[in-house]
Amino acid sequence: MNAFAAIMRRDLILAVRYRAEAAYPLLFFIIVVVLVPLGLNPARETLEIIAPGVFWIGALLATLLSLERMFRSDFEDGSLELMLISPHPLPIIVLAKMLAHWLVTGLPLLVAAPLIALLLGLPASSLAVLLATLALGTPTLSAVGAIGVALTVGLRRGGMLLSLLVLPLYIPVLVFAASAVSAAAGGLPVLGQLYLLGALAALSFTLAPLAAAAALRISLS
Repeated sequence: MNAFAAIMRRDLILAVRYRAEAAYPLLFFIIVVVLVPLGLNPARETLEIIAPGVFWIGALLATLLSLERMFRSDFEDGSLELMLISPHPLPIIVLAKMLAHWLVTGLPLLVAAPLIALLLGLPASSLAVLLATLALGTPTLSAVGAIGVALTVGLRRGGMLLSLLVLPLYIPVLVFAASAVSAAAGGLPVLGQLYLLGALAALSFTLAPLAAAAALRISLS
């Protein structure tokens, strides 16, 4: 637990120190969510239909933009190798970095969601469901992304390969989350989608640290 807290504190301090870089995913998310409706019909009826998909596509791309920061700086300064040979369990270290990544990337999206939802014309009845999907879905994005980053961290230009590896795995989160928000806007039940998102989050945070730790050992061997 001491190692877990130390890694989380270190990553959060680095995010505060380089806060301009840490703010890029949130700014990218806002730009995507604002520009896509401008390129289509900005009528309120159209926005209510496309808003859930636009919102979650923006969240997915913003998370993808920030994934490499999870392990890349540690790999470049050599601290990642020290983590591998430390006496602390590597999955615990990976879990701490995953949680720190979500706090820096996913939590700001959750905080900005109400204002963005108003800009997109989402009905107030679906706002609580939107926040629930973000709270359940964005941790899954960080956890699954950690596996992809761990597999490509040793490559000089692994950004494109990372996208090819991770994007197909993000599709279930995108589909269930967007459908839940759309169903809530239409007054339909959403518990099924929320249960599936919760199951994905529990499964990813249980298995992703083990898979990412194994991938790091392979990448740095």
